[in-house]
Amino acid sequence: MGRGVLRPDLAATHFRLDRHKPTDALAPFVDYYWIPRWDLRGKPPHEQTILPHPNVHLVFEASGAGIFGVDRRLFTRSLSGLGLAFGVRFTAGGFRPFWQAPISQLTDRVVPAARLFGPRAEKTRQAIMRDFDADDGQMTGFAEALLHSVLPERDPLAEQVAALVSRITDDPGLRRVDQLSAESGMTARTLQRLFADYVGVSPKWVMRRARLHEAAERADGGEPVDWAALASDLGYADQAHLTRDFTVTIGVPPARYAATPLFAGTVRSLSGGRTRAPSRAALMSLMTSARWVRICLGVKRSTTIWYLAMRRPRASVLA
Repeated sequence: MGRGVLRPDLAATHFRLDRHKPTDALAPFVDYYWIPRWDLRGKPPHEQTILPHPNVHLVFEASGAGIFGVDRRLFTRSLSGLGLAFGVRFTAGGFRPFWQAPISQLTDRVVPAARLFGPRAEKTRQAIMRDFDADDGQMTGFAEALLHSVLPERDPLAEQVAALVSRITDDPGLRRVDQLSAESGMTARTLQRLFADYVGVSPKWVMRRARLHEAAERADGGEPVDWAALASDLGYADQAHLTRDFTVTIGVPPARYAATPLFAGTVRSLSGGRTRAPSRAALMSLMTSARWVRICLGVKRSTTIWYLAMRRPRASVLA
């Protein structure tokens, strides 16, 4: 399923997720294409929770096409019936040459794809969504044709930022901005400005999120975890620091998350089909998320592929 998909073993029983690399011309901008398909006809809906990455996405689905900025909190999609979506995950910083403005404008927001691509966005969406069983290569071709219609020049800064983000995510020992500053030869202030402009979040946020991805993956691994040792490996001051960080973001402490077989809500047992009451951990997670209102601007909230958690009030991006 990939890092960031919480409860991946459970997720795999509800939907299929395929990924495809871009062509060489788009490789400087696009990380990969992702295509989820699900067939839950006659079955209960499934809520999938994601711990996002520092990447902008272009998403096509039945309800519309949207550009999703970096989401700094969890987001959830409720899957039901028969459906699919098609997503373009840009490299960290790779959407900046398309957007031609600071990517921080998009953080925690969704804007209609037509804002950048015009009427071609809807035509591409219709072509991609025409057939549930369509060939992945054909759908990818439609998306790449759209991207080529506005393809910018390569941006050395965008590629430098992508390399810096990869450096953070690949090295568990790189956990302080001053370390990144020393390695890159940039001042901390320059890094802050560069990340706000090209990624939409700070380098410190990227480092913190990389640690949480690792912690969540270990919690989902099914093996006992030495949380104190993991906290040390990830650069936390102590286990309590890891626990606080994990709890604030995901809604439950890591040890409790690892001990809970399902993430949240009343679900059906995969073996017997009986409903199971939500655990205390699940209730804590729901109570945490209840302080937020899920809003997706520019596409229908009831059917959009991913939801963004945002505080009220927030000005409409359609204004």
